[in-house]
Amino acid sequence: MAKSASFRDLRVAARFARNTAPGVWKAYRNQKLREVSAAPFRPNPKHWPDTGVHAAWLGHSTVLLKINGFTILTDPVLGEKCGVPVGPVTFGLKRLVEPALLVKDLPHIDLVLLSHAHFDHFDQATLRLLARAHTSVVTAKFTSNLLRTRRYKSVQEIGWGEKLRVGPITISGLEVKHWGARLRTDTYRGYNGYLIEGEGRRIVFGGDTAYTDAFRQIRSSKPVDLAILPIGAYDPWISVHCNPEQAWKMAEDCRAELVLPVHHKTFHLSREPYLEPIERCFGAAGSDTGRVVTQHIGQEWSRS
Repeated sequence: MAKSASFRDLRVAARFARNTAPGVWKAYRNQKLREVSAAPFRPNPKHWPDTGVHAAWLGHSTVLLKINGFTILTDPVLGEKCGVPVGPVTFGLKRLVEPALLVKDLPHIDLVLLSHAHFDHFDQATLRLLARAHTSVVTAKFTSNLLRTRRYKSVQEIGWGEKLRVGPITISGLEVKHWGARLRTDTYRGYNGYLIEGEGRRIVFGGDTAYTDAFRQIRSSKPVDLAILPIGAYDPWISVHCNPEQAWKMAEDCRAELVLPVHHKTFHLSREPYLEPIERCFGAAGSDTGRVVTQHIGQEWSRS
């Protein structure tokens, strides 16, 4: 029964891609012979101390965080492809660059943080490998049924304006401008950004979003240490994906001291040239380019 459901999901996803994103579907058909480049950097989280804040961009929207010893993994997609898993095979878009770390290379993960159910953010093949009795999951409303919930320590859904606590960390759901349907008909699924607070730190994970002024709502007397924000897939999808200048504006809106740009260089999702998002991000930073903590997959950042 599960196998037939997977094949049905695959057919629906294929029809959706052909009808709504023909450029992506063409890229899928032409990707079979393309080599996947090695990640330019390989982080070593085993050397991170249990004090301070540490982050490594593993590719796309997958960031490994460690906040005073508590580890968080955002939107983990660590296979060669993202898409529909059918048995041991995933049918979907092939990566341009390998993930900087594989699941087997990761440290103990305390929390998996999922922004929404799109295939390039909510990868069931990776999530099955991450399922551990010591790992909790926080995800958007009406998405937990896509997980094997009993294999995790806990799975909790959260909506905009809601808060919950996992260990020493408080997670707040932030309103973003995107959509949550995994296929074409499940439009009821939620989609979030997040504010991560605890141990004297504040980190924003924007998930996937077009420009919104909602990030102003989390401004306070204490700045955000790090804003993890998407900068790619805006051409022609600007109504649901921000461009680099808009991402920078949202970082300013929430008083982020530093910015970690994601959602670029990993999958061919849109028309803009490969390097344009990060180049425009640095352009938006102007004289503050030192506030951009990564530009290459695998780079690390730490703050004591």
